Amino acid sequence: MQPFTYVRAADENGAISSGAAAGAGYVAGGTTLVDLMKLEVMKPSTLVDIAALPLARIEPLGDGLRIGAMARNSDVAYHPLIAERYPVLAQALLSGASPQLRNMATVGGNLLQRTRCPYFRDGAAACNKRNPGSGCAAWEGYNRGHAVLGGSEHCIATHPSDMCVALVALDAVVRTRSRTGERAIPIKDFHLVPKDHPEIETVLEHGELITHVDLPATGFAARSHYLKVRDRASYAFALASAAVALDLAGGKIRDVRVALGGIATKPWRSVEAERALVGQTPSRAVFQAAAEAAVRGAIPRKHNEFKIELAKRTLVRALSTAGEVA
Repeated sequence: MQPFTYVRAADENGAISSGAAAGAGYVAGGTTLVDLMKLEVMKPSTLVDIAALPLARIEPLGDGLRIGAMARNSDVAYHPLIAERYPVLAQALLSGASPQLRNMATVGGNLLQRTRCPYFRDGAAACNKRNPGSGCAAWEGYNRGHAVLGGSEHCIATHPSDMCVALVALDAVVRTRSRTGERAIPIKDFHLVPKDHPEIETVLEHGELITHVDLPATGFAARSHYLKVRDRASYAFALASAAVALDLAGGKIRDVRVALGGIATKPWRSVEAERALVGQTPSRAVFQAAAEAAVRGAIPRKHNEFKIELAKRTLVRALSTAGEVA
């Protein structure tokens, strides 16, 4: 681990001022950052500890909810209003990591979680995300766990978060502060696909501080479900996952959100699947058609072609559960 300077922020203004310095980075629970610092994948010269900031509340916001960026994953997952109004989010959080990590990891940190691509974590491997211009070892390497959607020749690393997939299905909004003011960023626009710059993963500017995540009141949030398929029953990242939310009226799908994880370079909203579902009567055949639409355009590599069929089956099952179709 490289030497660094430690700063403990007393308030938001102090955190933003310190975080805007060259080479500075924020640390909250540290469940991802500390690991990557030990591997010397991330080398901040200054760590700004924001654990003391009063940003952990979960509270009503109109008919929706506001979640502080410092709220622990376990607190969000077990919050009664989350379980009642946004079950897909509780399910996603409880499917991730371990109880110990969920007790430390924060909502803001989860939004900024880095990929688990082994080449990214191996300082000796070519990785455009870690070392721009060095190449992508996964492109011709062992790529079983890599993305089939949203990749480029420069990077096919999957986004690891379960929580973010659920937030996409809920039309969440990320609230931030910086020295230039405040922003409200729709979660669907928060993460970026790699294109020519895999090292740029979000729309955040350097030093911009995530303060809250807002969950709007929608007609589809309560009838929602998260399904994760992985190699082990716990403490494993998704090979494929699906977060779905359905608004049913008169026996038909009035509105819907479909988001996929484990198969893309960012939490992946499938507008194509949603279009195939709106106005339809829930049935397995309708869900299968939506699943086909969701993976249309997928580009597999040598070892991960199985993910396309796996993602389709995962989505059909998630939709069947949410739509109560046998």
